[in-house]
Amino acid sequence: MRRFRRLRATPAMRKMVRETRLSAADMIYPIFVEEGEGLTAPVESMPTVYRYSIDRLEEILPQIAESGIAGLLIFGVPKHKDEFATEAYCDEGVTQQAIRYIKKNYPELIVIADVCLCEYTNHGHCGVICGEKILNDETLPLLSKMAVSMAKAGADIIAPSDMMDGRVAAIRAALDENGYIDVPIMSYSAKFASGYYSPFRDAADSAPSFGDRKTYQMDPANRREALREIADDIEEGADMVMVKPALPYLDILREARDMTDLPLAAYNVSGEFSMVKAAAKLGWIDEKRIVMENMTAIKRAGADIIITYHALDAAKWLREDD
Repeated sequence: MRRFRRLRATPAMRKMVRETRLSAADMIYPIFVEEGEGLTAPVESMPTVYRYSIDRLEEILPQIAESGIAGLLIFGVPKHKDEFATEAYCDEGVTQQAIRYIKKNYPELIVIADVCLCEYTNHGHCGVICGEKILNDETLPLLSKMAVSMAKAGADIIAPSDMMDGRVAAIRAALDENGYIDVPIMSYSAKFASGYYSPFRDAADSAPSFGDRKTYQMDPANRREALREIADDIEEGADMVMVKPALPYLDILREARDMTDLPLAAYNVSGEFSMVKAAAKLGWIDEKRIVMENMTAIKRAGADIIITYHALDAAKWLREDD
C-alpha cells in the first residue's frame, strides 16, 4: 500500500514538499485614483477598497511599498468624461499625474497603466461609438495615444484591457514611434464578458449607459477562441498576456500556460474579491484560508503574476506564516 500521508505528517514536512509556492512578489494591487482633493471614498461593494485623490495616496502607497508585492495597477476616475475619452490621453489627466507622483516617490514600485476608454467616456463603453455600435478601428488611435501618454508619465507597463481587435499591434507601433521601445505591454488577452466585474464598475464609474460589452469582450463559453486571442496578441508583440477573470477560467489559464512561455498574468477580479469579503463578514468562511487557497489555485494553474485586491492581506499572511 502506498502511504501518501507520510509526507503530510507535520507542518514542516508539508512545507518542504509543497509543489506550488506563493510569494508577495507575484502580486499586483489595483488602485483607483479619483480627480479632486481630500478624497478617500470607500467603494461600497468592495469592502476595504477606496478611491483616493492624489493628495491622499500616502494613505495606501506606504503599505504597498512595505508589503513586498511587485507593484500596482492604476485606474483613473476623472471628473470630465466625453464621447471620445479625451481625459484618457491628456498628459495632465488624473491618471498621468498619479503615475508621476508614484514614480517620483516610490520608484521601486512597478506601475502598470490600464489602457481602456471606459473610465473616461460619458457612455461607459471601451471604444468610440456610432449610435449603439462600438467601432473597432476608430478606437485604436485613441488607445495608442493613451498608451503613449501613460508611458510618457512614467508607467512601467502598458496594459490594454479594451478587447478591440488589433490594439496590441497599434499600441506597440505607437510606443516604438514615440521612443518607448523598452516599455512592455501586458495584454488583457482573454478577457471574458463576465458578471464578476460589477463591483469594479461602481469603483471606476464605468458602467455602460446602454447595452453591454458582449460584442467585444469574450463569450464565457469559448475556450478555443480564448487561445486564439492569446496567440494573436503574442504575434502582435505582447510581452505578457493575461486571463481575466481568474477563478472561473482556470482551465483557460492552464492552457495558456501550456501554449506560451511568456509571463502569464491572471486578474482575480472585483466580484471574486467581494464574494469572499461578504461571506467572511457573515462568518460563513475563514477569509484567510479561502484567500490563500484561491491564490494557490491561480498560481497552480500557471499564473506568474496575480492581480488581486487581496494582495496586501495575502502578503501580510505570507509574512506571518513564513
